[in-house]
Amino acid sequence: MDLTGARWRKSTRSGNNSGACVEVADNLPGRVHVRDSKDRDGDLLTFTPAAWRAFVELARTR
Repeated sequence: MDLTGARWRKSTRSGNNSGACVEVADNLPGRVHVRDSKDRDGDLLTFTPAAWRAFVELARTR
């Protein structure tokens, strides 16, 4: 998987929690990638933009 140009970011709400965060790259066409900030070379979760938007909207209501 080519992640050249991926811009990874953490939530602005993540705070200072010893690096226990997820990072999201949503700037690549057609996919949103999610990784563990403590294991940046580990496995990724990959979503379609529509599935990611649905997840974020649901998370906001919880």
